[in-house]
Amino acid sequence: MRALLFAPLLLLLPGCFTARYLTQAAVGQAQLIGSGRPLSSVVKNPKTPPHVQRLLGRVPAMKAFGEKRGLKPTENYGRYSDLHRGAAVWVVQACKPLKFEPLRWSFPIAGTVPYLGFFDEGAARAYAETLKAGEELDVDVRGAGAYSTLGWFKDPVLSTMIGDGPDALGWLTNTVLHESVHATLYIPGQSSFNESLASFVADKLTAEWLAQPGNAKPGEAKAYSDAFAAGTQRVKRLHRAYEELDALYGSSVSDDEKRAKKAELLAELKSDLKTKRNFNNAALAGYRTYDTGGPAFERLLERCGNDLGELMKRVGTLEGSSFPEPQMEDFSPVIDGL
Repeated sequence: MRALLFAPLLLLLPGCFTARYLTQAAVGQAQLIGSGRPLSSVVKNPKTPPHVQRLLGRVPAMKAFGEKRGLKPTENYGRYSDLHRGAAVWVVQACKPLKFEPLRWSFPIAGTVPYLGFFDEGAARAYAETLKAGEELDVDVRGAGAYSTLGWFKDPVLSTMIGDGPDALGWLTNTVLHESVHATLYIPGQSSFNESLASFVADKLTAEWLAQPGNAKPGEAKAYSDAFAAGTQRVKRLHRAYEELDALYGSSVSDDEKRAKKAELLAELKSDLKTKRNFNNAALAGYRTYDTGGPAFERLLERCGNDLGELMKRVGTLEGSSFPEPQMEDFSPVIDGL
């Protein structure tokens, strides 16, 4: 699961949002910060499970590796918070049912984003119900294991970032580096660019870091590589479903026919992925936000002599005015112009 960009605390939201929502955001972040302990003390604590000790002990090396490849040095991930729950935040997304037109929210710093994050699952699901009741929308709620505050706070390593299997080291590395990309560069109102850049760079750096001697135990790099490959195939299938549905919505058939074919295509998707999860437009639009810029970033990386540090320098010259319109899904012309 990719991480959520949750900035900044949702404490500066426009006045149309309820005091209850603002309160849960403030309380949730305060509790998370308050529960954090210095990484070094957690690693040295004999009560810390050995698996967690080892993974947390590798975090400074992960950060240092990213910084040598062009990522901004920060004070993030110097503390650890055990959340005692399955997700860091719960993400709410909504979309038109017969068109990929996501609902977007506006933030003073982050610009427009196609999701909201809640620290409490019940609050997230309650808000999702209000969206369903207010107008005809596909609404999706999912858990996210990590998020970025864009440097407003010193983000801790969260227990939800640490898995149990042999691929856990790789996924923790990917998450730390993904969020470090967000801390290095963020373009307000360009969610697909921000998430695609973070995914592209973190994926490349993670594979490189795991391959270096001494960073991973035997089998860990392969376990991560296998899991990553499976995840890539899953994303490809999700993207194919998006394209099939997008073509359907743009066709001349009736809305009733569109709804029937949509149900059929989503049932096929659920069967192919062998999952109990029900997909809808909101869920597919959410997955679409990630990984859409891979080919353009690959071309840029080749022009940079396969130097990710140089790539980060070039994309670092971009600003909001570099993008012809907000929330561009196809931003490849912007990247190809660098």
